[in-house]
Amino acid sequence: IGEQAGFKRALLLMEPFQLTVYKKIQKPGQPLHVYIQGDGYAWVTRTRISGDPTPRQPLALELAALDPAPNVAYIARPCQYTSLDASYACDEAYWTGLRFAEEVINSMNGAVDWIVQENKIPTVDMIGYSGGATVAALIAARRNDVTSLRSVAGNLDPFGLSDYHHVSEPDAGTLTPMAVTEDLASIPQVHFIGENDRIVPESIVAGFIAKLLPSTCARLEVVPGADHVKGWTEVWPELLKRPLSCTVNTSKKQP
Repeated sequence: IGEQAGFKRALLLMEPFQLTVYKKIQKPGQPLHVYIQGDGYAWVTRTRISGDPTPRQPLALELAALDPAPNVAYIARPCQYTSLDASYACDEAYWTGLRFAEEVINSMNGAVDWIVQENKIPTVDMIGYSGGATVAALIAARRNDVTSLRSVAGNLDPFGLSDYHHVSEPDAGTLTPMAVTEDLASIPQVHFIGENDRIVPESIVAGFIAKLLPSTCARLEVVPGADHVKGWTEVWPELLKRPLSCTVNTSKKQP
């Protein structure tokens, strides 16, 4: 998928993980679209943890490949698309209860830093799929160069989603976008949810947006016919064209 779209693969050592990145940089010095993969194949069954979280279908990479922007990067989550032996931290906790831990977000943000600095990127647009939406939002909250945030079937409330599915909550130390809404409120954003999504319901995104209020920078859009995986690649180029509704103000953030 990456090769066909003109992406180049890179393995980045961002302690404590080695991260797999696919990037297409055609115009250094211009904005960058960053796509964050979902949780992947984290569970074999409801009670059995997978031995390798690499996704069976990399929807975030498929969406990135459809993005016509000149500069696009895809960042897989820790321990996806890489040898588990290459990262000493590749323990199953990092694709289950600790998948949104500080060390995960710091490592992923480091990968964004590397791409930005290597290519003199002035601004970043973050896009996250499923659990990658949590990562994208948390990265956006700690940067001063993010000018938009988009999510697709996005889990923007990990604790709320666990309650919804009646499963155990993420481990202590889990970071959540619900705790950083003040830092996200001024970023233009749109959150797409599939009409038939049974994994992440509309209420999860609606609750996140409600916590952003009185910000007018965020909106929710329900995509007809889409579920958690299907129905996105067909409409993604059109969804990317949807305008964002306010001007970002990052003056309160420090580099």
